[in-house]
Amino acid sequence: MLVEGKPMRTIWTEDEGDSVLYIDQTLLPYELRIRTARSWERLVQAIERMEVRGAPLIGVAGAWAAALAVADDPGGNELRRRLEVIASARPTAVNLQWAVKRMSARLSGLEGRERIRCARSEAARMAEEDVAANRSIGRYAARLLRALSEARPGRPLQILTHCNAGWLATVDYGTALSGVYQCSADGIPVHVWADETRPRLQGLLTEWELRMAGLPVTLVADNAGGYLMQRGLVDVVIVGADRIAANGDAANKIGTYLKALAARESGVPFYVAAPFSTIDFSLSRGSGIPIEKRSGGELREIRGVRPDGSVSTLRIAPQQTDAFNPGFDVTPAELITGIITEKGVLRPSELLEWRPQ
Repeated sequence: MLVEGKPMRTIWTEDEGDSVLYIDQTLLPYELRIRTARSWERLVQAIERMEVRGAPLIGVAGAWAAALAVADDPGGNELRRRLEVIASARPTAVNLQWAVKRMSARLSGLEGRERIRCARSEAARMAEEDVAANRSIGRYAARLLRALSEARPGRPLQILTHCNAGWLATVDYGTALSGVYQCSADGIPVHVWADETRPRLQGLLTEWELRMAGLPVTLVADNAGGYLMQRGLVDVVIVGADRIAANGDAANKIGTYLKALAARESGVPFYVAAPFSTIDFSLSRGSGIPIEKRSGGELREIRGVRPDGSVSTLRIAPQQTDAFNPGFDVTPAELITGIITEKGVLRPSELLEWRPQ
């Protein structure tokens, strides 16, 4: 996507794969900084710290971490140990485990330079596949949004999203926002309401990337979604997902479930956009999705800009405040109108028809 008129991806490589470069998303929207990881441990750290975030991007970052893990030619138990560490860096996003399993299978039986070459090639292939899948998601989403827009002539289509599922959450284009970008390219007027998404404020990333792209976007408090829907100010809700069970239950950033409930009550369609790599066919229901529990410090503190322009962290609750901080919740399939994938828009009940044999 474009940042101040320049094309940019969230992650890429240099030095023939010896270095992995990525946007440090913990500094956005205040500062755009590129970090360099030259070891698999550093890239795992980036995943854990949410310097890279978003299920599809985490998967590709995990693939590149695996490629870095074989760079000094470990094998046997050491390679298995490294891959296990990478796969466990974030528990909810299934794309990470999916990517590591795929890398492990691809590297099986290879040794030396051939294993290193294959690891880099496979990670690069997965990055390109992510871009292609996201563009396809955008095309299917744009068809859906066009139909909704044509039913509401004379004004922009009003879209509500929660968390960030744009190009920052993928290698490029995004999932939930991919359709928004495609609509813009097709001349379909849209406006996005971006939930702030406490406590990590990923909604600020949504506002930043849409503003960089020159698209109309308004930041709102997390609890404003119901208000907007009650008053007819939202035509459709589109969110991403970190893991989707086989029955269509979908895990996404904490607070998504409440948006789905409000959408049903208000008669607003609620869509999930995600690639097939986010569907975990091994889980029959969303109750089996592991929910990441993050530090309570994320609730007790907040980052922002001081009057002098410096970025700093401010404590908003006493250190001894007890805080519970689940990173995700699960939206039941019956609240989801459809799941937008690179293969089309599917009803949750249709997912099992696509289960790999």
